[in-house]
Amino acid sequence: MTQHLAAPSTGTSDDAPGHRSGWWQDAVIYQVYPRSFADSNGDGMGDLEGVRSRLPYLRALGVDAVWLSPFYASPQADAGYDVADYRAIDPMFGSLLDADALIRDAHELDLRIIVDVVPNHSSDQHDWFRRAVQDGPGSALRDRYHFRPGKGPDGELPPNDWESIFGGPAWTRTTDPDGTPGEWYLHLFAPEQPDFNWDHPAVADEFRSILRFWLDMGVDGFRVDVAHGLVKAAGLPDIGSDSQLKLLGNDIMPFFDQDGVHEIYRSWRTILDEYPGERIAVAEAWTPTVERTANYVRPDEMHQAFNFQYLSTFWDAAALRDVIDTSLAAMRPVGAPTTWVLSNHDVTRHATRFAHPVALGTQLREPGDRELGLRRARAATLLMLALPGSAYVYQGEELGLPDVTTLPDEARQDPSYFRAAGQDGFRDGCRVPIPWTREGCSFGFGSGGSWLPMPLDWGGLSVEAQTGVAGSSLEMYRAAIAARRAHPGLGAGSSVDWQDAPEDVLVFARPGFLCTVNTTGSPVRIPVRGSLLLASGPGTVTFTDTDSPGADGVQEAELPADTTVWWTV
Repeated sequence: MTQHLAAPSTGTSDDAPGHRSGWWQDAVIYQVYPRSFADSNGDGMGDLEGVRSRLPYLRALGVDAVWLSPFYASPQADAGYDVADYRAIDPMFGSLLDADALIRDAHELDLRIIVDVVPNHSSDQHDWFRRAVQDGPGSALRDRYHFRPGKGPDGELPPNDWESIFGGPAWTRTTDPDGTPGEWYLHLFAPEQPDFNWDHPAVADEFRSILRFWLDMGVDGFRVDVAHGLVKAAGLPDIGSDSQLKLLGNDIMPFFDQDGVHEIYRSWRTILDEYPGERIAVAEAWTPTVERTANYVRPDEMHQAFNFQYLSTFWDAAALRDVIDTSLAAMRPVGAPTTWVLSNHDVTRHATRFAHPVALGTQLREPGDRELGLRRARAATLLMLALPGSAYVYQGEELGLPDVTTLPDEARQDPSYFRAAGQDGFRDGCRVPIPWTREGCSFGFGSGGSWLPMPLDWGGLSVEAQTGVAGSSLEMYRAAIAARRAHPGLGAGSSVDWQDAPEDVLVFARPGFLCTVNTTGSPVRIPVRGSLLLASGPGTVTFTDTDSPGADGVQEAELPADTTVWWTV
């Protein structure tokens, strides 16, 4: 078991007396997608030793914690989110000794480690499921999943009308040991990912044990995959709709966001609280409203929940202000920090999403205007890092990486790409390995190429190419995170003070700090008070008429198009 961190929160709670303290309240957390971060052995696949070798880079970036996507033993039908053994490392990523060394090194650098846990479903190669299929109907192990007889004279139809997120029915029929068609099993994602039955006590017992295993290894917390999906409505009722299921919908489904999930997370919280060092749980909960999301972070449940409503908001001032207000208002009563995130391993990178004149969703096929997308992405980042709460950064966004929209069909590996419907299947574009050096077969990712092809011009976007270069995306991220840590008015808190502003411009104050955001495609003049701290754009913030403030401390500044500027006041 590694020595555990116990550093206090670096931010301030500007307006919430009695707000719970904790390092997660204002943390900047960096998501590592291990297969695409760094390859230590030249097999084209990133691994834990590769992550470990790059921890000093993450320390220099200034983040507080590192969230690792799954590295467990898995057939990799869905990039490791199909887990065959929750207590083992897949050989492609290394071993438990590598995991232990990574955790120890991270703690030496004052970095915390958060790992994924996948409790909604396992791999179809998990020992429980393999034995359940082999034993046939009546096996006690089948009760740990959702096995059901089919409908129709010969059971040839699925038990209900539920659809898989990846497209097609959420049910697959088994073959009995004697070779005849058998029962069906439920999988809300790929057929290789059967859903656990959380009504069975053995499932709950197993996951409490899994949590303790990794907490004993020294991890600082868990990102809970599909946290909203564990409990299914009694009787597994039909939906009565033929529209394709989406992760973020407007209705509560009989398999998503059922109230019973909260009992599970209350039991998990008691385990987390037994361990020193403020261990946390983070919910990946796709709910109809941010108010429903707040249920997952009540004081006796999880500590954070991803704000997917914010991630799904386009570069529009009115929409952004609305989602910011709604998010802060929803979290305030439960005393939890609001989280902010712009990109992750499941959505098109925001440098590409914002490269289009209008909102087109979170999975795109077209690159759009690269210059526009990068300018807006940088501005969106400074807006995000100025907001009260905790922020998540997805690997490579600090380099301004766009989505790779030109991957050939034969290179794609997203399972939903090969299905008839469901998610668009273009998640591979945000999972292309990140570039570290200007040159090399995979720009420093590894010596043996990369599992997804990297664009030929990515050397210019690499860590090496941007380090020390004034105005680069990487140096902007470093400066912003450092300023956020140093400024007493940034970090934790639960509200912002909106100021009067022209149309399509956002201006808000926090203690000793002002954030101005121009979401238009043209320069905008606004009166400001204070000194310029940081700007997102390559354009220069200019002052009209005079370089000195008036007697009241106010001066008129011209903000370049699609730019966020920070001011100290």
